[in-house]
Amino acid sequence: MDEWQDPEGQGSSQPDEDIVVPGVKVPEEPLEDSSPEEPQGDDNDEAKPQWYVVHCYSGYENKVKKNLEHRIASMGMQTRIFETIVPTEEQVELKEGQRRIVERRIYPGYVLIKMVLDEESWYVVRNTPGVTGFVGIGTKPTPLRQEEVDRIMRRMEAEEPVAQVKVKAGDRVRIVEGSFVDFNGVVDDVYPDKGKARVLVSFFNRETPIEVDLLQIERL
Repeated sequence: MDEWQDPEGQGSSQPDEDIVVPGVKVPEEPLEDSSPEEPQGDDNDEAKPQWYVVHCYSGYENKVKKNLEHRIASMGMQTRIFETIVPTEEQVELKEGQRRIVERRIYPGYVLIKMVLDEESWYVVRNTPGVTGFVGIGTKPTPLRQEEVDRIMRRMEAEEPVAQVKVKAGDRVRIVEGSFVDFNGVVDDVYPDKGKARVLVSFFNRETPIEVDLLQIERL
């Protein structure tokens, strides 16, 4: 292998929705990543396993995970690539008037990998079928900070399912459940951790803020 370059003909793909990976700016197109030919940080950091994010075809996250795990085993990379996860969380959604719990990907189109980044491990990951590139700043793969990893893990391990957030501040909504059913209003703020939103509704000829469950409103 002469150089650490992307294989010719490797395509790129956009996820179904805009995704923000904490602490890492994701470009409109996957970066043409290349191996770090020069050290990034001190030697001790380079030798430690860190979490990296790779972009893949949306909907193929689990297949990429299986492909990579197979390549790790067949190419003897267990001492440099340690863990691959597709971050998911349980969400509550309202469908046909019934609440149900579903498992959804936190970052569609992205997979997290714990690895020691060097030329060989980069090559194994980058050439896994379905992988379109590492996420990074500039042209180099950029590891997640530990606090970002901890935040993702807490979301995955949460005991209570969260409400699916389909609205944002400024959206016009209709209340479909509760004391204010059939009232229309404007979302003033959203509290994903609480599964609630504050909505401004016209009540007694004045705009009144009320707090409702995210499952109790739908966007107009």
